[in-house]
Amino acid sequence: MSHVHSLARNTAPPPAPRRRLFTLAAPARFYRFTRACSPWLWASALVLALLGLWMGFVVAPTDAVQSEAYRILFIHVPTAWLSMVMYVAMAFWAVIGWAWRVRMASMLARAIAPTGALMTALALWTGACWGKPTWGTWWVWDARLTSELILLFLYLGYLALTEAIEDPRRSDQAGALLALVGAINVPIIYFSVRWWNTLHQGASIRADAAPSMASTMLAALLLMTLAAWAYAFAIVFARARALALERENDHEWVAQLRRQEY
Repeated sequence: MSHVHSLARNTAPPPAPRRRLFTLAAPARFYRFTRACSPWLWASALVLALLGLWMGFVVAPTDAVQSEAYRILFIHVPTAWLSMVMYVAMAFWAVIGWAWRVRMASMLARAIAPTGALMTALALWTGACWGKPTWGTWWVWDARLTSELILLFLYLGYLALTEAIEDPRRSDQAGALLALVGAINVPIIYFSVRWWNTLHQGASIRADAAPSMASTMLAALLLMTLAAWAYAFAIVFARARALALERENDHEWVAQLRRQEY
């Protein structure tokens, strides 16, 4: 009797939260869910960006120190934030896919990488546009700038490595290892202005202090940040859906999708 009881206990279905987690990780469910969300994300990105640009370039007052040049920060700061957050997200999903063989996690990591690289490139470019009138030069080998440039190389290295290996499983594993090792650069970027004496200014928004900017400036910055987030989710989901269709081409759910659309 005890043996029967033990066997029944071991074969019991997993708890509901765990079942839901693995259900959402299925490519078919992910595809349907993200396709339904995409129109809302694109619309949100457009509306928030228009509001943020209007607030930042029209409503917000001129800065007393940096004059009109500071307005480039409404684009620079959100892209710089996203460049770091997206790398952490890419590394997280890559490791989840590697360690637990979750197919959709590896595809999501791959989908994040190009957008993360784009955000990093935009952060570097807008930072240079801000640095020229502020510092008098387009580029300095500052700790923050140099570590952000290294982040761009890590993104590009991940993309090159995963595309160079034809076998998807080996490619995902190699990419996950590189992403995990490179994640150490993210805290270096964030804390560089505290650890070293750098030209780059410190954070204007901190959890332990009130924002050191006018309310209209803060509102514009938050709107642009939300717009960047909405765009990032929309484009990453679109790319992940394309990867899912490519990798799952022989599965029944893809065949059903074709029949529904044609």
